[in-house]
Amino acid sequence: MNADNFRINGYTILPDIFTSAEIQAIANCIETTDSSGPAFRRTNDLFAIRHFLRVIPAVQPLIFTSALNSLLAQTIGPDHCCVKSIYFDKPPGSNWFVAWHQDLTIAVNRKFSLPGFGPWTVKGDQYAVQPPVGILQSIYTIRIHLDDTDESNGALRVLPGTHLRGIERFSPELLDSHPCEPCCVPRGGVMVMRPLLQHASSRSTAGKRRRVIHLEFSNVQLPPGLSWSEQL
Repeated sequence: MNADNFRINGYTILPDIFTSAEIQAIANCIETTDSSGPAFRRTNDLFAIRHFLRVIPAVQPLIFTSALNSLLAQTIGPDHCCVKSIYFDKPPGSNWFVAWHQDLTIAVNRKFSLPGFGPWTVKGDQYAVQPPVGILQSIYTIRIHLDDTDESNGALRVLPGTHLRGIERFSPELLDSHPCEPCCVPRGGVMVMRPLLQHASSRSTAGKRRRVIHLEFSNVQLPPGLSWSEQL
């Protein structure tokens, strides 16, 4: 990975991190899991699994291959650990889209009043909070693609360099200074990005499935009284 380009742009795409057989093994593990639990969400437009690595522990050795571990060591260092994991499946014909935004919350073990932390949200048994910007800047997002992804089936679009602007509400003027780039990732490829990078995704128009494993890594210990709820 070109470290300078990543630092400037806030994202990079790395093809062929997983072989076709490795991707198929991951997909088989997911599809044969009982999906009746509360961590599984299914609608016409989306199938998602929260706490993904915890809910399906059998998938962990299939994901953390020598190739991915090497990428993690080279990209984010040995002192980072996984603090959040989600699986997204956008089925063919999905009308689900996501507007421009930054990823501003972290998953924590409980609601606990601390300076600089807030607002808070609760979804099911999951507490989420917006932390101080320094914590967000410590996070690397790894997106593993189980399908070929392009603009026709909801690939992410990003505004390169916007992660360097701190926390900022999206405005159309950003499109003038930071031209939009689509993030087309082949099956078995990985996208690495910073959560403060402005990003969005469109509806699927090509009738093609889009499955992505979203992992977040950080090397920050949260203040006493609070901990990452999904830390591995």
